[in-house]
Amino acid sequence: MTTATTERCAAFRRLHHADRPLLLPNAWDHASGAALARRGFRALGTTSLGVAAAAGLPDATGAAREETLALARGLARLPVLVSVDIEGGFSDRPEEVAELAAELAAAGVVGVNIEDGRSEGALTPLGRQCEVITAVKERAPELFVNARTDTHWFPALAGDTAPPLSAALERAEAYVRAGADGVFVPGLTDEKDIAALVRDLGRAPLNVLFAPGRHRYEVLAELGVGRVSCGSLLFRAALHRAVELAWSIEHPDAAPSSPLSYEQAQTLSYDFEAEPPEDPPITG
Repeated sequence: MTTATTERCAAFRRLHHADRPLLLPNAWDHASGAALARRGFRALGTTSLGVAAAAGLPDATGAAREETLALARGLARLPVLVSVDIEGGFSDRPEEVAELAAELAAAGVVGVNIEDGRSEGALTPLGRQCEVITAVKERAPELFVNARTDTHWFPALAGDTAPPLSAALERAEAYVRAGADGVFVPGLTDEKDIAALVRDLGRAPLNVLFAPGRHRYEVLAELGVGRVSCGSLLFRAALHRAVELAWSIEHPDAAPSSPLSYEQAQTLSYDFEAEPPEDPPITG
Protein backbone atom coordinates (compact mmCIF):
# COMPACT_ATOMS: atom_id res chain seq x y z
CA MET A 1 0.00 0.00 0.00
CA THR A 2 1.41 3.39 -1.00
CA THR A 3 1.84 6.31 1.39
CA ALA A 4 -0.92 8.17 -0.44
CA THR A 5 -3.35 5.28 0.01
CA THR A 6 -2.41 4.96 3.70
CA GLU A 7 -3.19 8.64 4.19
CA ARG A 8 -6.50 8.22 2.35
CA CYS A 9 -7.39 5.27 4.59
CA ALA A 10 -6.67 7.41 7.65
CA ALA A 11 -8.83 10.21 6.27
CA PHE A 12 -11.69 7.77 5.64
CA ARG A 13 -11.40 6.44 9.18
CA ARG A 14 -11.61 9.97 10.60
CA LEU A 15 -14.87 10.59 8.73
CA HIS A 16 -16.48 7.92 10.94
CA HIS A 17 -15.58 9.86 14.09
CA ALA A 18 -16.72 13.35 13.09
CA ASP A 19 -19.46 15.47 14.66
CA ARG A 20 -21.97 14.18 12.10
CA PRO A 21 -22.35 10.73 10.55
CA LEU A 22 -20.59 10.00 7.30
CA LEU A 23 -23.29 9.89 4.63
CA LEU A 24 -22.11 7.27 2.16
CA PRO A 25 -23.96 7.20 -1.19
CA ASN A 26 -23.52 3.97 -3.12
CA ALA A 27 -22.53 3.90 -6.80
CA TRP A 28 -23.23 1.05 -9.22
CA ASP A 29 -21.14 2.07 -12.23
CA HIS A 30 -18.47 4.56 -13.27
CA ALA A 31 -20.97 7.25 -14.29
CA SER A 32 -22.90 7.20 -11.01
CA GLY A 33 -19.63 7.27 -9.08
CA ALA A 34 -18.28 10.21 -11.08
CA ALA A 35 -21.57 12.10 -10.73
CA LEU A 36 -21.59 11.64 -6.96
CA ALA A 37 -17.97 12.76 -6.74
CA ARG A 38 -18.70 15.87 -8.82
CA ARG A 39 -21.60 16.72 -6.52
CA GLY A 40 -19.13 17.03 -3.67
CA PHE A 41 -19.43 13.84 -1.63
CA ARG A 42 -16.18 13.15 0.20
CA ALA A 43 -16.59 9.39 0.10
CA LEU A 44 -18.75 6.84 -1.65
CA GLY A 45 -19.42 3.14 -1.51
CA THR A 46 -20.65 0.63 -4.03
CA THR A 47 -23.89 -1.34 -3.96
CA SER A 48 -23.54 -5.04 -4.67
CA LEU A 49 -27.12 -5.22 -5.95
CA GLY A 50 -26.54 -2.34 -8.38
CA VAL A 51 -23.21 -3.67 -9.61
CA ALA A 52 -24.60 -7.16 -10.15
CA ALA A 53 -27.92 -6.12 -11.67
CA ALA A 54 -26.24 -3.67 -14.06
CA ALA A 55 -24.27 -6.64 -15.38
CA GLY A 56 -27.35 -8.88 -15.61
CA LEU A 57 -26.24 -10.93 -12.62
CA PRO A 58 -27.89 -11.82 -9.28
CA ASP A 59 -26.72 -10.18 -6.07
CA ALA A 60 -25.02 -11.97 -3.17
CA THR A 61 -24.18 -15.12 -5.11
CA GLY A 62 -20.54 -14.31 -5.82
CA ALA A 63 -21.27 -13.92 -9.52
CA ALA A 64 -20.14 -10.30 -9.82
CA ARG A 65 -16.60 -10.56 -8.48
CA GLU A 66 -14.86 -9.37 -11.64
CA GLU A 67 -17.38 -6.58 -12.22
CA THR A 68 -16.91 -5.42 -8.63
CA LEU A 69 -13.14 -5.40 -8.95
CA ALA A 70 -13.20 -3.57 -12.29
CA LEU A 71 -15.53 -0.90 -10.95
CA ALA A 72 -13.44 -0.48 -7.80
CA ARG A 73 -10.31 0.15 -9.84
CA GLY A 74 -12.10 2.80 -11.85
CA LEU A 75 -13.74 4.56 -8.92
CA ALA A 76 -10.43 4.65 -7.02
CA ARG A 77 -9.13 7.04 -9.67
CA LEU A 78 -11.75 9.62 -8.70
CA PRO A 79 -10.96 12.43 -6.22
CA VAL A 80 -13.08 10.73 -3.56
CA LEU A 81 -12.59 8.02 -0.93
CA VAL A 82 -14.02 4.66 -2.03
CA SER A 83 -15.31 1.73 0.01
CA VAL A 84 -16.34 -1.43 -1.85
CA ASP A 85 -19.15 -3.85 -1.06
CA ILE A 86 -17.65 -7.30 -1.60
CA GLU A 87 -20.75 -9.27 -0.55
CA GLY A 88 -19.46 -12.20 1.53
CA GLY A 89 -15.97 -11.89 0.06
CA PHE A 90 -16.63 -13.89 -3.13
CA SER A 91 -15.08 -16.94 -1.49
CA ASP A 92 -15.56 -19.29 1.45
CA ARG A 93 -11.82 -19.27 2.12
CA PRO A 94 -10.53 -16.49 4.42
CA GLU A 95 -7.19 -16.30 2.65
CA GLU A 96 -8.88 -15.69 -0.70
CA VAL A 97 -11.06 -12.94 0.74
CA ALA A 98 -7.93 -11.40 2.25
CA GLU A 99 -6.17 -11.53 -1.12
CA LEU A 100 -9.08 -9.69 -2.74
CA ALA A 101 -8.95 -7.06 0.00
CA ALA A 102 -5.22 -6.58 -0.59
CA GLU A 103 -5.84 -6.23 -4.32
CA LEU A 104 -8.44 -3.54 -3.67
CA ALA A 105 -6.14 -1.71 -1.28
CA ALA A 106 -3.38 -1.78 -3.89
CA ALA A 107 -5.80 -0.15 -6.33
CA GLY A 108 -6.43 2.73 -3.90
CA VAL A 109 -9.65 1.56 -2.24
CA VAL A 110 -9.87 2.62 1.43
CA GLY A 111 -12.54 0.29 2.79
CA VAL A 112 -14.56 -2.87 2.25
CA ASN A 113 -17.97 -4.01 3.42
CA ILE A 114 -18.15 -7.73 4.25
CA GLU A 115 -21.50 -9.37 5.03
CA ASP A 116 -22.29 -12.51 7.00
CA GLY A 117 -25.58 -13.22 5.22
CA ARG A 118 -25.90 -16.01 2.69
CA SER A 119 -28.11 -15.96 -0.38
CA GLU A 120 -30.36 -18.70 1.05
CA GLY A 121 -31.18 -16.53 4.06
CA ALA A 122 -28.80 -18.04 6.61
CA LEU A 123 -25.90 -16.47 8.49
CA THR A 124 -22.30 -17.54 8.11
CA PRO A 125 -21.14 -19.33 11.29
CA LEU A 126 -19.79 -16.74 13.69
CA GLY A 127 -16.36 -18.31 14.04
CA ARG A 128 -15.84 -18.55 10.29
CA GLN A 129 -16.84 -14.93 9.73
CA CYS A 130 -14.38 -13.82 12.43
CA GLU A 131 -11.66 -15.76 10.61
CA VAL A 132 -12.45 -13.86 7.42
CA ILE A 133 -12.30 -10.48 9.16
CA THR A 134 -9.03 -11.30 10.88
CA ALA A 135 -7.47 -12.54 7.65
CA VAL A 136 -8.44 -9.35 5.84
CA LYS A 137 -7.01 -7.12 8.57
CA GLU A 138 -3.77 -9.08 8.66
CA ARG A 139 -3.38 -8.81 4.88
CA ALA A 140 -4.52 -5.18 4.52
CA PRO A 141 -4.30 -3.60 8.00
CA GLU A 142 -5.01 -0.02 6.89
CA LEU A 143 -8.21 -0.93 5.07
CA PHE A 144 -11.41 0.05 6.90
CA VAL A 145 -13.37 -3.17 7.39
CA ASN A 146 -17.08 -2.58 7.82
CA ALA A 147 -18.45 -5.85 9.17
CA ARG A 148 -22.08 -6.30 8.22
CA THR A 149 -24.37 -8.64 10.10
CA ASP A 150 -27.75 -9.58 8.65
CA THR A 151 -29.44 -10.51 11.93
CA HIS A 152 -32.09 -7.84 11.30
CA TRP A 153 -32.00 -7.75 7.50
CA PHE A 154 -33.39 -11.19 6.73
CA PRO A 155 -36.43 -10.90 9.02
CA ALA A 156 -37.10 -7.39 7.70
CA LEU A 157 -37.17 -8.59 4.10
CA ALA A 158 -39.37 -11.54 4.98
CA GLY A 159 -41.82 -9.30 6.84
CA ASP A 160 -41.18 -10.96 10.20
CA THR A 161 -40.50 -9.31 13.53
CA ALA A 162 -36.86 -8.39 14.03
CA PRO A 163 -34.95 -10.62 16.47
CA PRO A 164 -33.81 -9.39 19.87
CA LEU A 165 -30.96 -6.92 19.75
CA SER A 166 -28.78 -9.48 21.50
CA ALA A 167 -28.36 -11.34 18.22
CA ALA A 168 -26.76 -8.31 16.59
CA LEU A 169 -24.79 -7.44 19.72
CA GLU A 170 -23.17 -10.86 19.91
CA ARG A 171 -21.96 -10.72 16.33
CA ALA A 172 -20.98 -7.05 16.45
CA GLU A 173 -18.81 -7.56 19.52
CA ALA A 174 -17.17 -10.64 18.01
CA TYR A 175 -16.43 -8.87 14.73
CA VAL A 176 -14.81 -5.93 16.51
CA ARG A 177 -12.65 -8.33 18.53
CA ALA A 178 -11.68 -10.01 15.26
CA GLY A 179 -10.42 -6.68 13.92
CA ALA A 180 -13.41 -4.99 12.28
CA ASP A 181 -13.21 -1.19 12.25
CA GLY A 182 -16.97 -0.67 12.15
CA VAL A 183 -20.22 -2.63 12.26
CA PHE A 184 -23.13 -2.46 9.83
CA VAL A 185 -26.61 -3.69 10.80
CA PRO A 186 -29.04 -3.17 7.90
CA GLY A 187 -32.69 -3.44 8.86
CA LEU A 188 -32.06 -1.81 12.25
CA THR A 189 -34.69 0.92 12.64
CA ASP A 190 -35.70 1.11 16.32
CA GLU A 191 -34.09 4.19 17.86
CA LYS A 192 -33.63 2.57 21.26
CA ASP A 193 -31.86 -0.38 19.68
CA ILE A 194 -29.64 1.92 17.61
CA ALA A 195 -28.66 3.92 20.71
CA ALA A 196 -27.97 0.72 22.67
CA LEU A 197 -25.76 -0.68 19.93
CA VAL A 198 -23.86 2.61 19.65
CA ARG A 199 -23.16 2.50 23.39
CA ASP A 200 -22.09 -1.13 23.28
CA LEU A 201 -19.68 -0.64 20.38
CA GLY A 202 -17.86 2.25 22.02
CA ARG A 203 -15.25 3.61 19.60
CA ALA A 204 -16.26 1.27 16.79
CA PRO A 205 -18.72 3.26 14.63
CA LEU A 206 -22.16 1.88 13.85
CA ASN A 207 -23.30 1.96 10.22
CA VAL A 208 -27.05 2.20 9.58
CA LEU A 209 -28.76 1.56 6.24
CA PHE A 210 -30.98 4.58 5.55
CA ALA A 211 -34.65 3.61 5.33
CA PRO A 212 -36.88 6.33 3.83
CA GLY A 213 -39.81 7.04 6.11
CA ARG A 214 -38.15 5.22 9.00
CA HIS A 215 -34.97 7.22 9.52
CA ARG A 216 -34.03 10.89 9.65
CA TYR A 217 -30.39 11.83 9.25
CA GLU A 218 -30.43 14.37 12.09
CA VAL A 219 -31.95 11.85 14.50
CA LEU A 220 -29.35 9.25 13.56
CA ALA A 221 -26.70 11.88 14.25
CA GLU A 222 -28.15 12.53 17.71
CA LEU A 223 -28.13 8.79 18.42
CA GLY A 224 -24.39 8.65 17.74
CA VAL A 225 -24.42 6.73 14.45
CA GLY A 226 -21.05 6.95 12.70
CA ARG A 227 -22.07 6.14 9.14
CA VAL A 228 -25.28 6.21 7.11
CA SER A 229 -25.31 4.17 3.91
CA CYS A 230 -27.76 4.38 1.02
CA GLY A 231 -27.31 0.76 -0.10
CA SER A 232 -29.22 0.04 -3.31
CA LEU A 233 -31.62 2.95 -2.73
CA LEU A 234 -30.04 5.29 -5.29
CA PHE A 235 -29.75 2.54 -7.91
CA ARG A 236 -33.38 1.56 -7.54
CA ALA A 237 -34.52 5.19 -7.57
CA ALA A 238 -32.53 5.88 -10.75
CA LEU A 239 -34.06 2.87 -12.51
CA HIS A 240 -37.55 3.89 -11.45
CA ARG A 241 -37.11 7.49 -12.56
CA ALA A 242 -35.64 6.50 -15.93
CA VAL A 243 -38.45 4.06 -16.72
CA GLU A 244 -41.16 6.48 -15.62
CA LEU A 245 -39.68 9.32 -17.69
CA ALA A 246 -39.49 7.18 -20.82
CA TRP A 247 -43.05 5.88 -20.32
CA SER A 248 -44.47 9.37 -19.71
CA ILE A 249 -43.36 10.57 -23.14
CA GLU A 250 -45.91 8.32 -24.87
CA HIS A 251 -48.32 8.06 -21.94
CA PRO A 252 -48.36 11.52 -20.31
CA ASP A 253 -51.51 10.82 -18.30
CA ALA A 254 -50.49 7.41 -16.99
CA ALA A 255 -50.41 6.87 -13.26
CA PRO A 256 -46.86 6.42 -11.94
CA SER A 257 -45.74 2.95 -10.96
CA SER A 258 -44.38 2.10 -7.52
CA PRO A 259 -40.64 2.41 -6.87
CA LEU A 260 -38.61 -0.78 -7.19
CA SER A 261 -38.12 -2.83 -4.05
CA TYR A 262 -34.91 -4.76 -3.43
CA GLU A 263 -36.63 -8.02 -4.38
CA GLN A 264 -37.95 -6.56 -7.66
CA ALA A 265 -34.55 -5.18 -8.60
CA GLN A 266 -32.96 -8.54 -7.80
CA THR A 267 -35.28 -10.31 -10.25
CA LEU A 268 -34.07 -8.13 -13.16
CA SER A 269 -31.16 -10.52 -13.60
CA TYR A 270 -33.59 -13.39 -14.17
CA ASP A 271 -34.41 -12.02 -17.64
CA PHE A 272 -30.87 -12.97 -18.66
CA GLU A 273 -30.94 -16.52 -17.25
CA ALA A 274 -31.95 -19.62 -19.19
CA GLU A 275 -33.83 -20.99 -16.18
CA PRO A 276 -34.82 -18.22 -13.72
CA PRO A 277 -35.10 -19.35 -10.07
CA GLU A 278 -38.57 -19.70 -8.61
CA ASP A 279 -37.93 -17.30 -5.72
CA PRO A 280 -35.38 -14.47 -5.39
CA PRO A 281 -32.73 -14.94 -2.71
CA ILE A 282 -33.31 -12.79 0.35
CA THR A 283 -30.20 -10.72 0.97
CA GLY A 284 -29.00 -7.12 0.66
